[in-house]
Amino acid sequence: MALEHRQIAPVYAVQYALRVLEAVDNHRHGVSAEQLAREIGVPIEYLTQLLAMLKRERYVNALPGGGYAVGESLVLLGSASRDRALGDKIKNVLTALRDEVGAAVYFSRYDDGEVRIIDFADGPNAPRVNEWVDFRSAAHASAVGKCLLTQLDHNARRDHLSRHKIVRLTSRTTTSERVLLTKLESQPATAPTLDLQEYAVGTVCAAIPITIGKTAGCLALSLPVTEAHRLRPAADTLNERAAPVLLSLAL
Repeated sequence: MALEHRQIAPVYAVQYALRVLEAVDNHRHGVSAEQLAREIGVPIEYLTQLLAMLKRERYVNALPGGGYAVGESLVLLGSASRDRALGDKIKNVLTALRDEVGAAVYFSRYDDGEVRIIDFADGPNAPRVNEWVDFRSAAHASAVGKCLLTQLDHNARRDHLSRHKIVRLTSRTTTSERVLLTKLESQPATAPTLDLQEYAVGTVCAAIPITIGKTAGCLALSLPVTEAHRLRPAADTLNERAAPVLLSLAL
């Protein structure tokens, strides 16, 4: 992917952001953006975007005389209290995303063969999905579940479905394992996974993958079906803002 592209996929942004943080950490007394650009080998225009994101997320601090140094978030994620710092960081990101997209937002992972909602941010104007069926048993119907399953290989998907049988939750639920597996196989990696009233009548959802290493994860959002016209734009925004979550998990 060329660096001159205006929008960089989150996973690419994270790869370069990690290189920036490593370089900043090597300069204990601060380093200028120009020097970072030379050391890392990226255009200053793109580096400026990365530094703005890293500063906003408090991974770097801007120094009074110019230049950048290691920030609070990076110190905390490298400390003994990393788990708590990571949880706080993800919660803050989810809350900011909720306010930006005007929808409930979720962070999920596939842990030990199960779909797990790690955290979410909802509110009076952004109601979360009514979990009327345990999400662990509804991966075939939910955007979160399908997004996580797309990140597994074929055998792992078959294993999951052997433990959690496909059942009809609404009239829109896919109940054929063959059809579901075909859909999962053909899901574009760059497109959001959708749930258009497949899990619950009256609710639509979208999820985007945020895989780091061997861990399958995703960010998702839900909206009342009356606001379905906002689903795609909101999912695009979620995708564009996924880098802070990916970066937290990668550190």
